[in-house]
Amino acid sequence: MAGDPAAGKALFNSLGCASCHAIGPGARAGFGPQLNGVIGRVAGSTVDYQSRYSAAMKKSGIVWSEQTLTKFINSPNDLVPGTNMRFWGLSNETKLANLLAYLKTFPANPK
Repeated sequence: MAGDPAAGKALFNSLGCASCHAIGPGARAGFGPQLNGVIGRVAGSTVDYQSRYSAAMKKSGIVWSEQTLTKFINSPNDLVPGTNMRFWGLSNETKLANLLAYLKTFPANPK
């Protein structure tokens, strides 16, 4: 399902994602890792958040794709038992598609 990035941005803010995760130009780790270029990235691998990832996330072996992000956002602890992410989950398919469409608009930070 194709999502709407504008609706995803509104959802990112209304769900409180932005209170823990930065995204966009100049994004850096805060309470959670920054999310630029998250799709295609190995879980637990951002340099500026490295010391704060849970052992479970570092050992998960997950490469974030639309499918793995959908499962994680739907129920973080089911996909990565022991994750530090505290989020009850989002199962609405349209909202998930919108959120992923928004995340995909931000490539990895240039080095």
